[in-house]
Amino acid sequence: MVASGDTEQDKRQLVELAMKVTERRGEEISRATLANEAGLSRTVVDRHFPEEGDLFSAIIDLWYEPDIAIMEEVVACDLPIPRKFYEFFARRYVRERERYEKDPQTFALYCELGRNRFEDVRGYIDLADHYLSELIAQAQAEGFFPDLTINQALTLINQMVIAYTSPQVLLMISHRLEEEKLAAIVDTLFAGLAGGDRGAKGVSGLRAVR
Repeated sequence: MVASGDTEQDKRQLVELAMKVTERRGEEISRATLANEAGLSRTVVDRHFPEEGDLFSAIIDLWYEPDIAIMEEVVACDLPIPRKFYEFFARRYVRERERYEKDPQTFALYCELGRNRFEDVRGYIDLADHYLSELIAQAQAEGFFPDLTINQALTLINQMVIAYTSPQVLLMISHRLEEEKLAAIVDTLFAGLAGGDRGAKGVSGLRAVR
């Protein structure tokens, strides 16, 4: 690799190369391996990634970069709030599905790496929750999700759509997932997600069917 003089561009090129090498080897690579693959001194690579974990964090950032752009665009758009919720989940789901279908083995590799380095992935999960919380606040301003705090609504909604947001679930049941089903889930959210007891839990313990 030839240094361009643009620090951010050089770092991005190194991250892109790191991803290619990771995919070829089928495992997380070290800074030393990246330096060797790039034909650079270890000092140059360390300048961009001072700690060993910084390289994997940069790979995660690049992997999720398009998803962050999707969330920011949806949150800022002026679509009706139910449609915004659908777009928020559907656009990312379609993107993940396309990546999975293009190369299931590589997709599974990144899922495994993410499980092994979950603390590095947590930042993206927290950011997605932040944007979803903004959408929930917008919905509540229009009268939806009554009697729920933002955190309560966040937890319930995440549990209802997890099949469309979790790469690990996508690996297991991709053939069962469809945009039409996701739309039905979102419509159901807006048809009645609310706090309070409306009969389901108003019993003492679970009752067996006889």
